[in-house]
Amino acid sequence: MVFSMAWRMTGDRGLAEEIAQDVFLEMDRHMSSIESHEHALNWLRRVTMNRTTDALRRRRVRGVDLWVEIKDELCVPDEEKSSPLGTRLEQLLATLPEQQRAALILRYQEDMSPNEIAAMLKSPLATVKSHLQRGLKLLRAKASDHLKEYIRGA
Repeated sequence: MVFSMAWRMTGDRGLAEEIAQDVFLEMDRHMSSIESHEHALNWLRRVTMNRTTDALRRRRVRGVDLWVEIKDELCVPDEEKSSPLGTRLEQLLATLPEQQRAALILRYQEDMSPNEIAAMLKSPLATVKSHLQRGLKLLRAKASDHLKEYIRGA
């Protein structure tokens, strides 16, 4: 979950591995304060999103573009390869603004409610709902332009 969230947010496998490693090291240091399985899950999600956001900001300040296409598919393990449609959707998701991408990943990958997302991101519920609505609208518009071969009757 931690690696998957970081990878979808950054689009950079190496950076996602570093973030995941940092998150688990941090969790090890705070193990005594973890009260339950659910608390651990929420803690991991929150810290992962915070670390990912920090990494994206650092990269943006340095002027480095995170979204580099992976030309060598052999470097991706079989269990992480997805269908051509899944790959295209991942690429479209990567083009969304950071806040919208984060909200969509937490909502649809992590199956969190808008209230939970708002609490985790420390944002107003209305803002989270707006990010979800705008992100989906933008993703649908991009999909209708870029995924015509997957649309019936097109």
